Amino acid sequence: MKLLAVIDMQNDFIDGALGTAEAVQIVGRVAEKISSIRESGAEVVFTRDTHGEDYLSTSEGKKLPVEHCVRGTYGWEITDKLEVRDSKIIDKPTFGSYELAEYAASIEKLEEVILVGLCTDICVISNAMLLKARLPEVRITVDSGCCAGVTPQSHENALEAMKMCQIDVE
Repeated sequence: MKLLAVIDMQNDFIDGALGTAEAVQIVGRVAEKISSIRESGAEVVFTRDTHGEDYLSTSEGKKLPVEHCVRGTYGWEITDKLEVRDSKIIDKPTFGSYELAEYAASIEKLEEVILVGLCTDICVISNAMLLKARLPEVRITVDSGCCAGVTPQSHENALEAMKMCQIDVE
């Protein structure tokens, strides 16, 4: 069994408050990846960065003072260019999600978790590391062509760091 974890493909990270040209460029590839994974019988789960109106007063907000992904706003929504269907959506208040790791651990005969999404150097790497720690014998893979970082350099740095932690990067 395989699980595709689509990390934070939300409007604010694509072309909104924290959007980048690189994020815009991966949307079509992520849509294709979701479609092909579903056709193979694998499951798809989405994460959604989720903040409240008090974001700017939080620890994260003080270090990244750009309001984004506030629950209920357009920026918080997963882009409508991706087919969510009836997939599980995990709202996460911080970079990594224990809930995602526990959900993956609950899947019988899980062989691989594949991660795609945004941002490689913050939320993708955080979730990959949590998954690797929780499921050390399960293959954790990051599809680098379906990820984008804050900058191209930080994207590459994150991929190299994940390789060093025995996360497969394709």
